[in-house]
Amino acid sequence: MREVFKNELKALADDLVIMASKAAQAIEQASEAIQTNDLGLAESVIDSDREIDNLESQIDRQAAQILALQAPVAADLRVVISALKMSIALERMGDLARHIASLVRIRHPKPAVPDEFRDTFNNMGRSAKLISTTLVSLLDNPGLAAVPTINAIDEELDELHLRIFTLISDQQPGDITPAQIADVTLLSRYYERFGDQAVNVSQKVEYLLTGNWEPELSAKD
Repeated sequence: MREVFKNELKALADDLVIMASKAAQAIEQASEAIQTNDLGLAESVIDSDREIDNLESQIDRQAAQILALQAPVAADLRVVISALKMSIALERMGDLARHIASLVRIRHPKPAVPDEFRDTFNNMGRSAKLISTTLVSLLDNPGLAAVPTINAIDEELDELHLRIFTLISDQQPGDITPAQIADVTLLSRYYERFGDQAVNVSQKVEYLLTGNWEPELSAKD
């Protein structure tokens, strides 16, 4: 029975890695769609979000079965509960990538990002890609070394988020429409929240490795 239980926990961990990988691919493709105004790529990101949602449901079912049949306690129970929380954060990361791609579809054939904001959003896309691929590595090979890296990249995204508001305030009347202001504000917020969700997941991993707990960031997107 113990061997079965170990295999079930490994299956949970494997699915979390798959979810993180799909979220990483989604944010990379959504960012490319923003940069290139590629409607087909944006549609692909939107459609593939269902795969991430399905994985979250699968993890929910697996966790419920483990709780019902194995009745884990102590450290094992923390693993199962943490897996459920991580799957929620990863599903939200997929949603945020979908939101970014959706703006490409809404504004097409016009670009979703005005030229004045393009460089900053390119940087946000690179940071989001890096934080997500670092998170995949952390989940695939749990260890503490990646946690400060994820925190640092999240701070970069926060700074870029603030930079967007500076750019908005620098615009002269007529340079940017109210709709464009709304678009860049939302896009920036999506990237900033994407980083926050990655930090949420890394905090759970750190807790499982060390037993130390830091209050979780707000997880609503």
